[in-house]
Amino acid sequence: MARGPLDQQDYKPQFSGHETFPLRYGWLKKCYDRVHENDGDVNSKRLCWGKDAIARFGVGKNMVSSIRHWAVVSGVVDELVGTNQVTITPLGKLIFGEKGVDPYLEHPSSLWLIHWKLATEWRKKTTWYWAFSYYSAVTFEREKLIIRLHNRWPDVSKTTIKNDVDCFVRTYAVRSSSGKVGKEDSLECPLTELGLIKPISTNDEFRFVRGPKATLGDGTFVYALLEFWNEFSPASSTLSFEAIAYEPGSPGRVFLLDENSIADRLFHIADVTNNALRWSETAGLKQVVRNPDFDFKLALDFVQKDFDRSNAKEVA
Repeated sequence: MARGPLDQQDYKPQFSGHETFPLRYGWLKKCYDRVHENDGDVNSKRLCWGKDAIARFGVGKNMVSSIRHWAVVSGVVDELVGTNQVTITPLGKLIFGEKGVDPYLEHPSSLWLIHWKLATEWRKKTTWYWAFSYYSAVTFEREKLIIRLHNRWPDVSKTTIKNDVDCFVRTYAVRSSSGKVGKEDSLECPLTELGLIKPISTNDEFRFVRGPKATLGDGTFVYALLEFWNEFSPASSTLSFEAIAYEPGSPGRVFLLDENSIADRLFHIADVTNNALRWSETAGLKQVVRNPDFDFKLALDFVQKDFDRSNAKEVA
């Protein structure tokens, strides 16, 4: 298996921050609006997350911390290192801004983007990154997943890892109906709509659903590909099919795409990107070639195209 960031000797795993609450509908929009109001203030962290945040969000202190955590790790807001500032991001503005394309997360592209951010955030979401980029089996049992993570990082409390794995499962797998589940707890995370993880038995066993993803837009796939490229090999003008499909943090891994599904998308990538990227099979090498003049900062423009195409279909 290819080595990734979790293999670094000085890597410090993170199994907390969410306060055991999975992401819920409405949280990212509320958080975006809160940060936008104070964007540019040198003390915006205190203004956004201070005591009045409890009243503003209408939740307890721990849940405020959870909302903050999810907004940061999903790339909607950014807490500037070494400062007391928190600011909105271009991605956050695209989705939740005044002219946001999907403030209520009704479009699957928004959910795929959030999933992409969570599953590639190796610095703060160890379980997410490890599960999608390192775990190779199709099925898993919750307890065995906890044990494997604890064996890898034995210095971390097993209880801490258990809480993180529980939150991970609740993020993606629809909970079975039960009379013992309260109304608040029954609210599923929006990412369950992606169908990436499914329960397969009553013994707390689940499976990763690998294969084509019909709701994953080509523009969102290209955005993810470019983000991965910029992280994996930014100076290179080519990226191999193997890297796209199998490297830790790659689109193939994170979106659970099979080889045929990846190939289908890469074959027409020149059309999607106006020739900024193109597929090449020369001398037995299967790879994507990047126009040397293309700026990685323009990756988000391809996401916009997904929403534009969707809106055009609705109008038609």
